[in-house]
Amino acid sequence: MFMIAFSGYAQTTPTTPATTTEVPPEKEWEVSLYGFIRTDYMWDTRKSSQVREGNLNLYPLDAPAAGNDFNAVGSSNFLSVVSRLGTKVKGPSVWGAKMSGTLEGDFFGNVEGSTIGLLRLRHAYVNMEWSKTSLTMGQTWYPTFIPEVFPGVANFNTGILFNPFGWATQVRLKYNLTKEFSVAATAYKEREFTATVSTIGTQNSASINSSLPTFHGQLQYKNKNWIAGVGAEIKTLQPLTEFTLTPSNVKVPTTEKVNSSSFMAYLKYSNDTFLVKAYGISGTNLQSLVMLGGFVGYNATDKVEQYEASKTSAFWIDLAGNGKKVGPGLFFGYTSNNGTSRTLAAGETAKYYMRGVTGNRVIDNVMRLSGRVDFKQNKFRVTPEIEYTQATWGDLNANGDASADLNQRDVHNTRFMVSCAYSF
Repeated sequence: MFMIAFSGYAQTTPTTPATTTEVPPEKEWEVSLYGFIRTDYMWDTRKSSQVREGNLNLYPLDAPAAGNDFNAVGSSNFLSVVSRLGTKVKGPSVWGAKMSGTLEGDFFGNVEGSTIGLLRLRHAYVNMEWSKTSLTMGQTWYPTFIPEVFPGVANFNTGILFNPFGWATQVRLKYNLTKEFSVAATAYKEREFTATVSTIGTQNSASINSSLPTFHGQLQYKNKNWIAGVGAEIKTLQPLTEFTLTPSNVKVPTTEKVNSSSFMAYLKYSNDTFLVKAYGISGTNLQSLVMLGGFVGYNATDKVEQYEASKTSAFWIDLAGNGKKVGPGLFFGYTSNNGTSRTLAAGETAKYYMRGVTGNRVIDNVMRLSGRVDFKQNKFRVTPEIEYTQATWGDLNANGDASADLNQRDVHNTRFMVSCAYSF
């Protein structure tokens, strides 16, 4: 055999042996940093409900029927607290799944005041991905927030009040039915932007007291140009485990719940020239999504407080150019407070655990229109934007359903801002 092989080789034309290229071994770990350094300048014509020294504005504050309007004053500020830093990690496979993780924070702080400028956790999750199935565990976007379909406004409010916003600790299972269609089921507990501490116990206690997490289901279609989806959610909160009766002043246990549900739909189309995004949501107790609403507590003599969620509806549309250097954009959003389905019985009083309530006044609706132009080059972006927001305030309905009744007044704020960001 040796001689045959040797003869065969001897009778061929000598050639240069092929160069063997060694394939580098797959990296066991891969870590990358990302983020941006951002500075915003904003100037407002009227005081608004706001967060972090005016960086994030929600809705203009009410005006009195007569007398001095102390909210009709302008303000301005420079801030860099939304600058962001994150890391993405990829590691060895586990149980046949590709592993990845994200840890991200910014300097927005957790509450108004002394925490401004301090590091705040945004995302902290691990993702396991098989051929058709993926499992996400940790803190990331509420499932009602769609990362591919949110307003492209320059303002850091990211369409807040009209588009859900925030993060929750969750377990999310996604299954790809086909190349384009997928379904996802999420169980989560509220973490950010919950009801105020002074009204219903400690932060997140209403979610912690509930033995059941919030359940969300979603169907999505996605291809090169289109993204579309629908979703539904059910939630049960228990604000308190004990309650002090009035006027007897006796403390008793309580298991009263706030039951709520919501439905949402979204759409995005994009090509090399422009993109269109739209979103709509309708549901009850949407306060944790930084939207209008919440719930109402109904109290009667020597009875535990009972709860009813208030309904909120919202939609928005965003049009933008897809130019590599210049990208104009236009945003319109509208949201309304539709109150509860319950009214006061004889002898009952109401407490309002809601966003958009001040004293005996409540927001009926909010409308926003904004225009912007993105100037982009080499990871650097400068975006001037003009934003007009109008809120309609009214007296709380005497029947306790949390809707606006008499003495409705429109107030408005115009924000002029310039945002500069350098990404890496």
